[in-house]
Amino acid sequence: MPHSSSEAELTEAPFRNHDNYEELSTIGVGSYGTVFKARDRSNPNNIVALKKVRVPFTEDGVPFSTLREIALLKQLDQYEHPNIVRLLDICHGQTFEREQQLVLYLVFEHVDQDLSTYIERCPPPGLGSERIKDIMFQLLSGVDFLHSNRIVHRDLKPQNLLVTNGGNVKLADFGLAKTYDFQMKLTSVVVTLWYRSPEVLLVSNYATKVDLWSCGCIMAELFRRSPLFAGQSEGDQLDKIFRVLGKPPEDDWPENVTLSWNSFRNHPPTQLPDHIPEICNDGVDLLEKMLLFKPDDRISAAESLNHPYFTSSGYAPALQLLASHSPNPSLTPPSQTSQGSPAVSPRSTPASLVSGVSDDSGHSAEK
Repeated sequence: MPHSSSEAELTEAPFRNHDNYEELSTIGVGSYGTVFKARDRSNPNNIVALKKVRVPFTEDGVPFSTLREIALLKQLDQYEHPNIVRLLDICHGQTFEREQQLVLYLVFEHVDQDLSTYIERCPPPGLGSERIKDIMFQLLSGVDFLHSNRIVHRDLKPQNLLVTNGGNVKLADFGLAKTYDFQMKLTSVVVTLWYRSPEVLLVSNYATKVDLWSCGCIMAELFRRSPLFAGQSEGDQLDKIFRVLGKPPEDDWPENVTLSWNSFRNHPPTQLPDHIPEICNDGVDLLEKMLLFKPDDRISAAESLNHPYFTSSGYAPALQLLASHSPNPSLTPPSQTSQGSPAVSPRSTPASLVSGVSDDSGHSAEK
């Protein structure tokens, strides 16, 4: 049984054959599939990104995790938000009966480079402060849009942010995107180590603020041209964080987590400008608010967009970013708490998004 009307449409829709697209080259290979640069045979001037995913069959057919990603993308695409990669088509490939697998192709708009490549290609001394500000505004605009639709990206990193030739930043790779509810926990595969928040590293409960920590790490990297926290393991990553930001008080340490507070040496906080000399005072303040240890104290995406880093310097974002991108009426934005964080409650959570969503332990998150 499909979990929602959107999934019903997906399971019943006659997917086009992927032969409509000609594979040109391999863009990348990841844990969620292979991505090809391809040409639309019906329109040879149309270059696309073709994400090939092998999907194991379940008793009900295509698994819900795959339907979830496609349904999310289809829902988001109708708003044509300038900072979200567009899903243009869905195609089917071969069916492997013996392996009980189906090949699906997700057809996205093609963007030539990701943010990591963009940073590498930038000649010394690196990106200018105004360009960094523009990238961060676009990133936070995309994150704010996701969060207003109750979606946590969970894997924000430079490799998952695309940059067009015109300088437009687009959030991509929703293989880990998930609608959120109470008491969700992350598995060890979620979020590249260097961009993981403390609650992820400690396998504690999480919500939207996990993405704001990642945004802070990305902001620091834009200035430094290297990661701010480059750990080799979960424990080492936390130690790298504490060496810069200081070890938090024991009272702030979450309960029932994988690593104890006593496992780490005491480190006093350092000054962020010592690690990022080029950053302005407003930038330091915003970065500090994104890199707070306690998720509840961390700034939200909506609050970030109204921070003096953007508002006090005469910065003027691109006109299309100022246009309304309010969610679909059926995806009503969650109410805001006094701290600006989305207030999650069974009453305010759209049933079409929460019903049947499983947490990482395999249990339903439906209340």
